Amino acid sequence: MKNILSLVLLLSLLVSCKSTAGKTSHIKQTTSSEYGTQEDEMKYFFTATGNEPFWGVKMGNDNIIFTSLITGKEKLIFPAVEAIKAMDANVKMYKLSNETATATISIQQFECQNSMSGAISPYKVTVDIKNNIEMESKKLEGCGKYNTDYRLHDIWVLEELNGFKVFVTDFQRELPRIEINSTENKFMGYGGCNAITGTIFYEKDLLRFTNGISTLMACPQGNKESQFTKALQSTTTYTIGDNRLTLSNPSGKLLVFRKVD
Repeated sequence: MKNILSLVLLLSLLVSCKSTAGKTSHIKQTTSSEYGTQEDEMKYFFTATGNEPFWGVKMGNDNIIFTSLITGKEKLIFPAVEAIKAMDANVKMYKLSNETATATISIQQFECQNSMSGAISPYKVTVDIKNNIEMESKKLEGCGKYNTDYRLHDIWVLEELNGFKVFVTDFQRELPRIEINSTENKFMGYGGCNAITGTIFYEKDLLRFTNGISTLMACPQGNKESQFTKALQSTTTYTIGDNRLTLSNPSGKLLVFRKVD
């Protein structure tokens, strides 16, 4: 009988440990920052917050969510709208409305410091919001950031350059590749002759490879590294599908990469 009781107790402890491990794993997957959880950053292309009073904005392709107690509700959901862009500065304006409120959200590329945490963000955000019942308008200010597309976070090997398929013989010893870190907005890789590193600038529908640096190895005649790096620096937009990353600009398709593990 004692052996049976001991076995039951052991099984109970094992089940308890598995349950605790599962909870710990779940906690790790839902880590959050002042801009929300990792899931928020994957779902919304822009997030912003402000203090005194506390408020938040999450902007997605389907809707725009404003949260704050000052509106009488904890959450206001607006249909997504196209941005109104300034001609002479990186400023975007969104005019929103639903059955209970109207709002104007302005996003300006300007260094912004959180008044409580002191954290620096690359965008200043202003929200003018009005409750349709009380008709009282409130102006809020805070900071925000674009959430780089998590699908870019991978290693990509070149397949096409300026509309033509590439071969190892077009380069030094192997095909060019880039490894993108979407969390830190950085990239590194091999240009076909030299090692390359740099940063990426990301906004909704915009991707640029900037601050590029490479080693200074002399490339043999006929090596297409210079064409590759020029195309990379000319990129402004991208698409992802079928394990391919396609980089383009207004002139057309520049580069096609294949995803590798």
